[in-house]
Amino acid sequence: MAGPAGDWPEAGAATSVRSALGGYRAYARRWVFLLVISLLSCSNATLWLSFAPVADTIARHFLLSTEQINWLSLVYLVVSIPFGMVAIWVLDSVGLRRATTLGAFLNFWGSMIRSMPCMAVDIQDPFVFLLGGQTFCALAQTLVIFSPAKLAALWFPEHQRATANMIGTMSNALGILVANLLSPALVKTEEDIPLMLTRNKAYMVLAVCFGGGIGIFSNFSALLEQVLCVNGYSSEFAGLCGALFIVFGVLGAVALGLYVDRTKHFTEAIKIGLCLTSLACVAFAVVSQLQGQTIVLAAICSLLGFFGFSVAPVAMELAVECSFPVGEGAAAGLVFVLGQAEGVLIMVLLTSLTVRHAEPSVSTCQDGQGPLDWKVPMLLMAGLCVLFSCLFVLLFHTPYRRLQAEADASPSIQEDERPATAAALGHAPYLAATP
Repeated sequence: MAGPAGDWPEAGAATSVRSALGGYRAYARRWVFLLVISLLSCSNATLWLSFAPVADTIARHFLLSTEQINWLSLVYLVVSIPFGMVAIWVLDSVGLRRATTLGAFLNFWGSMIRSMPCMAVDIQDPFVFLLGGQTFCALAQTLVIFSPAKLAALWFPEHQRATANMIGTMSNALGILVANLLSPALVKTEEDIPLMLTRNKAYMVLAVCFGGGIGIFSNFSALLEQVLCVNGYSSEFAGLCGALFIVFGVLGAVALGLYVDRTKHFTEAIKIGLCLTSLACVAFAVVSQLQGQTIVLAAICSLLGFFGFSVAPVAMELAVECSFPVGEGAAAGLVFVLGQAEGVLIMVLLTSLTVRHAEPSVSTCQDGQGPLDWKVPMLLMAGLCVLFSCLFVLLFHTPYRRLQAEADASPSIQEDERPATAAALGHAPYLAATP
């Protein structure tokens, strides 16, 4: 059965609506709810096995035995036996919405508790916090892993139930895959463990905010033609705007890259760049809903690419600086992976908010189904861009750890000194600007 009107309906509500209306209505937002449960299940599975691929390093860092490390994974199985029956009762009696909310809170608090041994230096028994956090996450698993079947039954028509159930269920397997790939990539030495446990606030802010920017830009490129054709712009013009977006983005990246190489003003450059990007994104959200604004739209797309793309290489360098001594590939790669995940979420959210025009329009769209109204999704996209930019400006503060380590290892050399001397000593210091 598809979901009836209302928020996260349960079986009783569905029955009453069917008797009154003689059928069910499938809402587009069902895919958003499915995505929420899928992401929750994926993150929960990642937390489950995040310690297993790097067990030896974890045991050495926290002075634990391998048996204790094994219990960090085994606790999921132990908890699921008694509390699995409780989770079934919660889903059937309390409802899917409250069960999912409870599972999300348990998952969050579990991840916070298990990261505490890396946040506080005076913890005498880190195993208690690690096992306690894993226990909370295990309790969340019993609620999350049973949810896809119930969501499919309540919100999806019969020809989509198997697909919805498959997506929700396989997201748990995806989380296991993420744990097996990311943990070894992130944890090369004991010093890398805090990054795996999310201790680095600056890195988390950068990953979430810039990752959101990656998601927004991916959606901008994918949806550009669909947004513009509604108001009469041709596909050729949409292609031109996309080309200007890329070309000016490359030019901006080159210019900003040269600037930060000379000044080392990574943080200042990316904060200003994100603010200007937000202004351009807001301008696009407004002007794209108007007709006959080809020159203005082309200029806005050029500016959006110039400001937005230019911060990408700087953000990757900043990810390395604030997470040093974590490997460069892991530090930059995790930001990109998170950006792709946020892009999927934003895409589902934006497309679910579109509605079709009932009245005739000047649309040049060729899908044969009537033009879509992109006003609300574009305003939401601009709002998200502003939100990510504001959070980054307010919350991101970090020393340049890699540059400082290089400066401590070897005195900075002037440009007029012989670089061969540093190369012969095996150093790779950055060249300090001549005062």
